[in-house]
Order: sequence, then C-alpha cells, then structure tokens
Amino acid sequence: MTKVLVTGSAGFIGGYLVEELLGRGHEVVGLDDYSKYGKVAHAYDDHPNFRFVEGDARDPRLVGELLDGCDHFIAGAAMIGGISYFHTYAYDLLATNERIMASSCDAAIAAHRDGRLKKVTYISSSMVYESTDRWPSREGDEKAVPPPRSSYGFQKLAVEYYARAAWDQYQLPYTIVRPFNCVGVGEGRALGNAEVLSGNVKLAMSHVVPDLVQKVLKGQDPLHVLGSGEQVRHYTYGGDLARGIVTAMEHEAARNEDFNLSTAQSTTVLELAELIWRKVKGPDVPFRHVSDEPFAHDVAMRVPDVTKAREVLGFTAATTLDAMLDEVIPWITRAVAEGRL
Repeated sequence: MTKVLVTGSAGFIGGYLVEELLGRGHEVVGLDDYSKYGKVAHAYDDHPNFRFVEGDARDPRLVGELLDGCDHFIAGAAMIGGISYFHTYAYDLLATNERIMASSCDAAIAAHRDGRLKKVTYISSSMVYESTDRWPSREGDEKAVPPPRSSYGFQKLAVEYYARAAWDQYQLPYTIVRPFNCVGVGEGRALGNAEVLSGNVKLAMSHVVPDLVQKVLKGQDPLHVLGSGEQVRHYTYGGDLARGIVTAMEHEAARNEDFNLSTAQSTTVLELAELIWRKVKGPDVPFRHVSDEPFAHDVAMRVPDVTKAREVLGFTAATTLDAMLDEVIPWITRAVAEGRL
C-alpha cells in the first residue's frame, strides 16, 4: 500500500484530497493545526487507512517524523483564502507560508535521501499568473511574464522555485499543480480578529462563491459585487481538483512537470452572482447589484490553458458550475443557519 503525507489535510482542498486518496486505496497521514477554520470533522476520520496528527507544518522535525515510511508527500499546508483574506493578512500569509515551505522541503530532502520518499507534489495556485498579459495562461508563462504583485501570488510562485531548487541541488523529484478557483463544501468562517464588510454583511473571507451565497441568503439587496463583475474566472469543483492532484501524484509522466488544473469553462463574477441569486431567490425576484471598490490585486482575467493536463494526465474537470452550486448552496444555507458563516 502506498503511504502519503498530506499537510493542510483539514483545509478546504485538503478534505477532498484525503477522500480521493483513500478512495484509490492509499494509506494517508494528515497534518493540520486547525488554524484556518478551527476543528472540523470529516466522514473519513475513522477510516482504517487514515491517521490524523494535529500539529504545525512549520516544524521540520514533526514533518520529518511523519514522512518516515511515506512514498509520497502532498505539500498543501498554507494560509490561503479568497481575495479579502489575502489582502487582510498580506504579511502573515507571506511569512507563514515561506516558513511552511522551508520546513516541508527540509524534511522531504532528508526523507528522500534516507527513506523511500519518491516525490513531492506541491500545491501552487493560478495566482502565479496574476500579472500575465496573455491568455489562456500556459505552463511556463509564469517564468515569462512579470512576477505577481500580491504577496499571495508571489509566495505561490516561490513554492514553485522551492520545488525546482530542491531538484536542482538534491534531486528531490517534484510535481507542481495549480488549482483554479476551487468550489465546494467545507469553507467556514476564517478565524481571526479582522472584520471585512461588503455592504451590510461581514465576509467570511472565504472564496467568492461562499461569500456571494451568504450575502444573498442574508437578504442583501442589491447584491454587493467587487468591481464591475466582469472579472473572468474558471470555477472548478473541489472533487475534480482532488482527482487531478492525485492523478498528478501517481503519474510517471508528471515527474518534474507542472500542470494547470481547471475547468475549461469561463464565467464572469457577475454571471456567477446572478446564477446564485436565481437559485436562492427563484426566477421572479429581479437581480439587482451594485459595484463596490475592488481590491488592489483583483485580477481582471484568470484563464488557463488545460491542454497539458488533458494530454499528459488524461485529466479534465467536467463538473458544471450549475452542479457545483446545487451541492454548495444547501451546505452554506446550513452553515449560515448554524452561525458558522
């Protein structure tokens, strides 16, 4: 049985990732410090092939101990959130995530040298293309376009430099995956003292879908949308992303390669907002919105080229936005009713 360490296993993508790994027959060790949402429960917590450790991924000794006997390491631990989150915690995010990456790579280099660790799969982000002037964004563009302007995008680009540098000096094999705009269940209110208002609603500082849904559920009318709403995104289901990440981890052709993982479908924020409005309020309530001042690093277009993942990994993200929202809206409705959002 293949044994995999997943850091950030209690996070948003982490929950989908552990479920996918267990479903494919892997043994999984999860590490998380519950710093984003607090303690959370998952259906697989008592699975015989899953062991969870509460701890800090910035501790190289702990990461090293957990890597003992592991074949693979999915380095997913990070401070991560929607646009309001990474603007609010610009420095903390940069400093914390750099320490996590240094710790992860230190431990992985030693485990590869002394044990059976085959490869590290690094979870990067579409934000490495933040400053691009070419669409769709192809693997390799991140080296040719200006660096990201936000601390979050810059740090995610640094993740990729860690991956390649650990190979260059220590021959630690890697795969880099870049998720685009994950949508799914599991995002609660971010812990912390900061409060960010959008109109009359305090944001959960999650990604755009839960923040829009909770505003509609709480009766905001007109709906407050950041900027013009013409920003283009590719909303990708968490279960699809987990499937792509695990496929990249397992695939021999993914060694020392990087992949955009995304749906091929473009959607504007305004189209997303109106779709959510219709699903929550029904067809007879007129959709009304106002535009708020956008954040400094609100990218106008984030459009991936998904050819490489399809041709090399055989991966496509096929879940429609309509189907995603049919799963996510009831989950957020319960979370709002229970005071978790």
